[in-house]
Amino acid sequence: MGEMEGLGEAVTGGLLARAVEPGGGEARDDGHTHERNCLNCGTRLTGPYCTACGQKAHVHRSLRAFMQDFAAGLFNFEGKFWRTLPMLVWRPGEMTRRYIAGERARFISPIALYLFTVFAMFATLNFTGALDPGTRDDFKREIQAEIAEEQQALAKAEAARRTIAGKDQDTTAIETRIAQIRQEIADKQAEADSGGLVVTDGDEEEQIPSWLRPLIDGTRENPQLMAQKIQDAASKYSWLLIPISVPFLWLLFPLRRRYKMYDHTVFVTYSLSFMMILVVISGLLVSAGMTALASFLFFVPPIHMYRHLKGAYQLGRWSALLRTAALVTFACICASLFLVASVAIGTM
Repeated sequence: MGEMEGLGEAVTGGLLARAVEPGGGEARDDGHTHERNCLNCGTRLTGPYCTACGQKAHVHRSLRAFMQDFAAGLFNFEGKFWRTLPMLVWRPGEMTRRYIAGERARFISPIALYLFTVFAMFATLNFTGALDPGTRDDFKREIQAEIAEEQQALAKAEAARRTIAGKDQDTTAIETRIAQIRQEIADKQAEADSGGLVVTDGDEEEQIPSWLRPLIDGTRENPQLMAQKIQDAASKYSWLLIPISVPFLWLLFPLRRRYKMYDHTVFVTYSLSFMMILVVISGLLVSAGMTALASFLFFVPPIHMYRHLKGAYQLGRWSALLRTAALVTFACICASLFLVASVAIGTM
């Protein structure tokens, strides 16, 4: 929608320029435009850039110019990326403070980096198959394999009962064990029949919240489709993590008026971007078979939060540690709220 609106503004500006200055913006055979009014907003041009909207005064209309613009945009982003990433990893507090203070041209903006890392995270997880929930048939085969193991255990227990009974010994313990195995087999069979979600009692089913019932019903019918819907909702509404998280961060500094909501939003957005990068790295390590190494990344977020808080808000060691402990708790709450929102949206 935003891109379409931008395109509409560009077209309107071009039409306005031609209305104000006939012939303005016409292209010659050299692939350049030689307009006297800005093609974007129609403002009279007085230099190489429009004084109203900042667009270049002369627009190239050739394939070569298109490729040059593409390369310039790519290398400009890449240059900012390699300046932003090291500081985001090792000196996140300093980078956040410098961005808030006004150093914008040097670093990638928080929201641009966030959108990029969200895209990279979902692309990596889909590529590695980490988000593949598997098919209903795969699930049933796994359950049937477990049932087969339980049936073997049941056969051994019944054989042991016959042996004990033949010796006129007490069979109470083995009878209890046999009953437990039979119940486990019945539960697993019911789980296989229902697609993994079993409600054993009608009263329990009535106690299920109404917003959760579509999830249960959808998973029973087609677990793969339901997982895909939730994933799509989480991807499309990933920006919700930012407004969900900012109020919790504000609670850490309720009496410090020098820090505004804007400061907290920049902090949260950069912090979330780093967490997305961790997920990307973890997914790649797991797909490469280095699960043990990926598990060590679990300890990185608290350390990064500590360094980020300490540097961005210029805190002392103990103040940063206490706030880090609270922030870890808040992060778990925010993740849970976002998961609930994704499930609710995905099941609508």
